[in-house]
Amino acid sequence: MGMDANERTEIMMAIGNHDEKTGTAVSAISAALILADKSDVHRNRVRQKSLASFDIHDRVNYAVTNAELNLDSQKRVITLNLTIDNSICPVLDYFEIFMERTMMSKYAAKFLNIWFELIINDTKLL
Repeated sequence: MGMDANERTEIMMAIGNHDEKTGTAVSAISAALILADKSDVHRNRVRQKSLASFDIHDRVNYAVTNAELNLDSQKRVITLNLTIDNSICPVLDYFEIFMERTMMSKYAAKFLNIWFELIINDTKLL
């Protein structure tokens, strides 16, 4: 791959530390991976096509009609902006499965000395 051992080690550490049960940001690379991975929610992630067969993860992902992760480098703020179709699932269902991921994102942003914001349906929640 053309990478030296230190670069490979950084990437392995980032991958190994992005699990929300056991991981935490340990480097800038791991913090960036956490922010990208934990913000990946959208209906195109759902493979099932039948709403009747959806579990809560499918329902939440399918309900997200727009997801944007934006960085304002001047203000040092990263914002996850979601649009959730409440006719498919309530916003509370999002937090039921994404609370740990949201908090991990907040701490990853803090590691990078930036502020993490979460906006759902035009309401700033964090």
